[in-house]
Amino acid sequence: MPTEIVDGVHDLTVRDDEHGRRYRAYLVDDDVPALFDAGFADTTDALFDEIAATGLTPERLVLTHGDPDHVGGYDAVVDRYDVETYVPEQTDLSTDHDATHRYADGDGIGGFEAIHVPGHAPDHHALVNEETGVLIAGDALSGADLRGFPPGYLLPHAAVYAEDMKRAELNLDRLLAYEFDAALVYHGTAVTEDARAVLDRYVNFPGRPDSPVK
Repeated sequence: MPTEIVDGVHDLTVRDDEHGRRYRAYLVDDDVPALFDAGFADTTDALFDEIAATGLTPERLVLTHGDPDHVGGYDAVVDRYDVETYVPEQTDLSTDHDATHRYADGDGIGGFEAIHVPGHAPDHHALVNEETGVLIAGDALSGADLRGFPPGYLLPHAAVYAEDMKRAELNLDRLLAYEFDAALVYHGTAVTEDARAVLDRYVNFPGRPDSPVK
């Protein structure tokens, strides 16, 4: 069943794998109901069941980036809900339906602003709504419990999934330019209170040099 993880934002679990990893989408009651990412191609039935349980019908689909667990259900969502779609300008969208809109860093999508944070993938974006205090982090961040730490903390997504891990971590500075209280991740446990302060403690550790030394 979906969880209203913060006010107006529903956490939709589309898969729990054998390792205990959850894969998600988020449905946000924004200016119109907006679905953030679409799960795998083979998890659309689970996605549709989760959506139906919220009582909302998506009118917009926003992709954070083009990995299979985010874009796989794209065509099925468009076919079922006839949504407008927002896709990063860098994403190679190999789907039956073209994007309605291509977005870039700084663009507004409903109440959210796009933040280009490449590293995990070149096309990767997070989306932030400073008015509601919600950051949809995509795979820029994961819950620390994914890596064996206690929940309530945030880490960059694992290096084995990153195209450029150094770039991914350094680009977390870009997220700290915004105000948010909740950081919603796709893997591991989200941080729903004081998330910006949690991330700031990770990024700006004691003695951090002003620029990379290697």
